Amino acid sequence: MAIREILKMGDTRLLRQAEPVLDFNSQALLSGIADMKETMLAANGAGLAAPQIGWNVQVLIFGTGLVIPRYPDAAPVPQTVLINPQITPLGEEEQNDWEGCLSVPGLRAVVPRWQSIRYTGFDEFGNTIDRTADGFHAKVVQHECDHLMGILYPMRVRDFGKFGFNAVLFPELQPETDD
Repeated sequence: MAIREILKMGDTRLLRQAEPVLDFNSQALLSGIADMKETMLAANGAGLAAPQIGWNVQVLIFGTGLVIPRYPDAAPVPQTVLINPQITPLGEEEQNDWEGCLSVPGLRAVVPRWQSIRYTGFDEFGNTIDRTADGFHAKVVQHECDHLMGILYPMRVRDFGKFGFNAVLFPELQPETDD
């Protein structure tokens, strides 16, 4: 396992369409997922998509089962490895909420997402995953799936008056310093 570099917005590798996984339970797949888990944990992330570490496959991980430091008010999301995902909106209702991204550090924006979704795919062993989610859980899945299509959340922003630096938008959440 290794902590991998997270690519930043501007790196063209983040704009590629990820390739589907065809070989489940392989050493290469399991090793890559282990690296993703370690990288996400080190970055205090809610999720991570393989393209964010330069691995152009349809693999994403999300959730900690615990409170996520970057999203202290969010409900816990189950730890999940999701491969070759498909999302289906359940209804027309959208949620508009603040979002950040490990590939767009220091910034947040209000992003529209479906309120409720069904997502399907496979785990690392090829077992089928079929779940419904709403709220924060649904938002995380949609955000990570966007990475597989080469979409970063700023591309979905509708109101750029609600896009800016964390330190300016949320000064109360910034760590105290001994300056």
